[in-house]
Amino acid sequence: MDSKAMPAPASTVPFFTQAESFERLWPRLSAYLDEVCESGTYSNGPKTAELEAALRAYTGARHAIAVGNGTDALVLLLRAAGIGPGDEVIVPAFSFFASASSVALVGAVPVFADVDPLTYNLDPAALEALITPRTKAVMPVHLFCQPADMTAVLAVAERHGLLVLEDSAEGIGMRLNGRHTGLIGAGGVLSFFPTKTLGALGDAGMVLTDDDALAGAVQRLRDHGRPALPHPSPASDAKPAAAPAACAEYARQGEIAGTNSKMDELQAAALLTKLTTLDDDIRRRAVLADAYTRRLRGIPGVRGLPAVVERGEPVDPVFYVYLIETDRRDALVSHLAAAGIGTETYYPLPLHLQPCFAHLGHQEGDFPHAEAASHRTVALPLYPELTLAQLGRVCDAVRSFFTGSTS
Repeated sequence: MDSKAMPAPASTVPFFTQAESFERLWPRLSAYLDEVCESGTYSNGPKTAELEAALRAYTGARHAIAVGNGTDALVLLLRAAGIGPGDEVIVPAFSFFASASSVALVGAVPVFADVDPLTYNLDPAALEALITPRTKAVMPVHLFCQPADMTAVLAVAERHGLLVLEDSAEGIGMRLNGRHTGLIGAGGVLSFFPTKTLGALGDAGMVLTDDDALAGAVQRLRDHGRPALPHPSPASDAKPAAAPAACAEYARQGEIAGTNSKMDELQAAALLTKLTTLDDDIRRRAVLADAYTRRLRGIPGVRGLPAVVERGEPVDPVFYVYLIETDRRDALVSHLAAAGIGTETYYPLPLHLQPCFAHLGHQEGDFPHAEAASHRTVALPLYPELTLAQLGRVCDAVRSFFTGSTS
């Protein structure tokens, strides 16, 4: 079929795209990719080391350990912290699947808590009643645009001697009282899935921590439980001989049973490229979020718009997602799709009702705020390349759905 026979409608607004970003950044990315190819190292090499150093500088972390994806980052963080069979980890019932599956993958039990209906983050008031002698950790999630209420979470954890491990997969750039998410508790993670605020060309992730022992365990676990090889210096033109490098690679012995979750050098190159515009991208997202709020405020049928909650301490929000609530969510999604506008539903089935957790015995009604959010929330297009004209089309389509008019 001739592709020219069916052109995309002019009004199409994708939910997400980074094509324009990579086109603009291609000269820098191309140079980085040439360096990767010339190095002959394609996994956990000089570019990965460079990215780890850059993220240490950006977040203030003592350690930033690059891994294969955000889910692996959670699993490795939990394992490194000693979480395993027989342990319980409290997680919010409204989050991406990996927030709970990572707990199950280390043999522990996810214990679900309801969320704050305004922020969708774990509700600290729900924690006390969930703690048992088997509770080992609390894992709050920094969701959508702002950190969880970490001051309250830490207070509960300290009273009961619990670890706080952060699912900060969406949290790049978010800070609470000057501390980057992932560094407020014992450690946290970043996901670089393509749609994230800092997105790769595929899967990639990172563990952040200030704890030397935790970092050392993650570094071994990501590479089959073996001690780390020193990275070649990115600035050095000297290339090690093939035979010694091969001997060093295969002579290392597994100290613990780890896995293979090293970051791909090509993804590290893409992330280093995009890191150069990250702060500008965050500022652009804030401008777009403000424009959405001004255009959508007061539309009948739109129940809720994003709001950064004042907690009495400085918060640096980052609008990873622009989420609205409506009782007619599914019909609105269909209406926007018919207008050529992409959306994403976060999250249509709360974690406690996922089939794989049926053995935990939960039922509808157990976590009302999480369930309400799963029925009502929808994310609108939000990415730095989104134009105000495109945003206006989205808002006009939302208004026309609820009122029959675009003005």
